[in-house]
Amino acid sequence: MTFEQTGLKPELLSAISEMGFEQPTPIQEKTIPHLINNKNDLIALAQTGTGKTAAFGLPVLHNCDVTKKDIQALILCPTRELCLQISRDLDAFSKNLRGFKNIAVYGGADISKQIRELRSGGQVVVGTPGRVHDLIRRKVLNVSQIRWMVLDEADEMLNMGFKEELDAILAETPAIKQTLLFSATMPREISNMTNKYLHSPEEISVGRKNEGAANVEHHYYVVQAKDKYATLKRVADNYPNCYAIVFCRTRMETRDVAEKLMEDGYNADALHGDLSQAQRDYVMNRFRTGQLQMLVATDVAARGLDVNSLSHVINYSLPDDPEAYIHRSGRTGRAGKSGISVSILHMRETGKLRHIEKIFNKRFERKDVPGGEEICEVQLMHLAEKVAQVEVNDSKIDPYMPAIMAKFEGLNSEEILKRFVSAEFNRFLAYYKNAPDLNVRGQERKGGDKRGRRGDRGNDYNDNGMNFSRLFINAGKKQNLNASRLLGLINEHSKRKNVEIGKIDIQRKFSFFEIDSRFEKELIQSMNQSSLDGHSLEVDRVTGEERVSVPKIKKKKKTAMDQPRAKRKRTKR
Repeated sequence: MTFEQTGLKPELLSAISEMGFEQPTPIQEKTIPHLINNKNDLIALAQTGTGKTAAFGLPVLHNCDVTKKDIQALILCPTRELCLQISRDLDAFSKNLRGFKNIAVYGGADISKQIRELRSGGQVVVGTPGRVHDLIRRKVLNVSQIRWMVLDEADEMLNMGFKEELDAILAETPAIKQTLLFSATMPREISNMTNKYLHSPEEISVGRKNEGAANVEHHYYVVQAKDKYATLKRVADNYPNCYAIVFCRTRMETRDVAEKLMEDGYNADALHGDLSQAQRDYVMNRFRTGQLQMLVATDVAARGLDVNSLSHVINYSLPDDPEAYIHRSGRTGRAGKSGISVSILHMRETGKLRHIEKIFNKRFERKDVPGGEEICEVQLMHLAEKVAQVEVNDSKIDPYMPAIMAKFEGLNSEEILKRFVSAEFNRFLAYYKNAPDLNVRGQERKGGDKRGRRGDRGNDYNDNGMNFSRLFINAGKKQNLNASRLLGLINEHSKRKNVEIGKIDIQRKFSFFEIDSRFEKELIQSMNQSSLDGHSLEVDRVTGEERVSVPKIKKKKKTAMDQPRAKRKRTKR
C-alpha cells in the first residue's frame, strides 16, 4: 500500500512526500484508512519507533475543520519530550494545511505563554497529563467539545502515576467522541481503562501483545556483581561504533556509571531526575546530534527521548517491571533498522530474565563476555578500516611530507604503518594484557535465585557479599504505588550515594522491597515521617522467613485500660 491509497488529503500527501515518506509502516497501513472512514474507538498496539504519531496524527489532521479555532482533538502523552516531538511532527504534516494550528502544553515551561496560545485558538492540543489537568482546572483549556481523544503511550502514563489526572481529564470530555488508545504493552491497568472509557473499541495490533520489536536481537551476559562495570566497558569496546542508551535502576547508579565512563575516556554522560530542565535539554541534544556515544539514564529520565539510529540498548540493571524491558529494547531497531538489546546480569537477576523471556515468548541468547585478545582484534580492525577511509587533502599535506619522511628515514612502509597503529592502539594492548575471564560459568540455578540466609533476621546476600534487608511498606497498587514510584520514594528519603536496591514486590495494599542493610535504619526513620498522596507511610523490617504476608510488627504490652471492663481489677479506695 502507498500513502495515496490510504485516502489522505492532497495537502497531507504532498507534505509527507516532501519529508521522504513513501510507504506507510504496518501500524500506519492498518490505522490510517480505518480512522479516516470509521468513527469507532480504537486500541492500537505497536512498539515505539513504528510510526505511531503519523498513524493517529494524519487521520486527525485529515478530519479536522481548519475553519474553526475550537479545540477539536486532545492528544495526551507521558513526557515533555514526547509532547514536543508530536507537536513538531504535526507541524510538519500540516505545513500545507492553511489555518491549522496545534498547541503544545507541558510542565517545566512558562504556563502564561501556553495560556496565551490557547486563548488565541487552535484545533489540536498536545500535552502531558499534569499540565493539561492544571489548565482545565484553571478554566483555560476547554475539552468539552472535542471530537478526538488520543492517549499515546498509555501504559507509560499509568506507570508514571498519572491515573488520577487521566481520570479527571477524561471526565471533562464529551461522551460522544472517538477515543484512540496507543500503547506498546497491554497491562491489566490498560484493560481497566479501556473498559471504563472506550465504547466497543476495535483493536489493531502489529505483532503480538507485549512483544518486542522483531528486528532486535536480545543478548545477555552473566557475571559477578563486582564485574558489571568492567563488562560494560568490554561491551562498548567490542562494538566500537555503538551508539547506546545504558539503563540503570537509580539516579545514584546512573551518576556513578556515567562518571566512571567519562573518567575512563568514554564519550558518555548521564540523564537523571536531579538535572534541571536546562541541563537535561543540553545532554539530550548532545546525544541526539551524536556528540555522545553513550547516554546513561534511568527509565523515567529517558522517556520521550526519540533517537532512531540507536545501535544498542544496554541494561546495566534489569527493570523491576518486565514490561519496562519492552520499552527499553524498543528504543533500538527503529525505522526499519536492526539493533541489539544487551543485559548485564549478576546471578540474582537471572530469574527476572526468565520472567521477561516468558512474557516476550522468546529465548534470549546468552553470550560470553569478550576476552582481551578478542577486543584487541576488533579494535585493531576498526582502526585499520577508519585509516583506510580517511580522505587525504594533498594540497594541505604535501608541503609537510619532506620533513615527515626525514623523521622516518631508515624505516620501510610496513614499519612506519606498525608505529602509527601502535601509537593509537597501545592503550588497548596495555589495558587488556592478561585480562581475566569475567564470565560466570556453571553456577546458574533454575530460577536464578542464588542466596544465603543468616538465622531468621530476614537478610539476603548478593553475589558480591552485600547484605540486604527486606522491608515492608503499607502501600501498594491501591495507593497507586508502582516500582517506579517506590524507587522515587527510596531515592528521596535516602540521603547517601550508592544505596543498592534489591527485589521489589508490589501487592494490592502493601509492598516489599530489599535495600542495603547499612542504610536500613536511616531509610525507615525518614520514610515513616512521610506520606504518599495523603496516605501516611509505615515502613518496617520483615522478620523471619516471611515472603508473602504482612511482616510481624512488635505488639505493645497491654495495660489495664486495654482489658475488657469485666476483667479489670477493682482497686480499694
